[in-house]
Amino acid sequence: MYICLCNGVSDRTVRDAARTGVKNLQELTAKTGCGACCGSCLPLAQEILEDEHGTASRAQRFESLQLAYA
Repeated sequence: MYICLCNGVSDRTVRDAARTGVKNLQELTAKTGCGACCGSCLPLAQEILEDEHGTASRAQRFESLQLAYA
């Protein structure tokens, strides 16, 4: 699913970036362009980064899943 419509960045791209060493939104934007325009994608991009790095709480992950499938 696209999370950054401005630059065509998908959740898979963000996950792949996290797996290859991207640790924060600044690095993600530099590598993928995600968040470089309007920034409305940054909260979800942050959640994905946290999920990939295991820093999101279970409650946050559950809430994200609920929103994604609502």
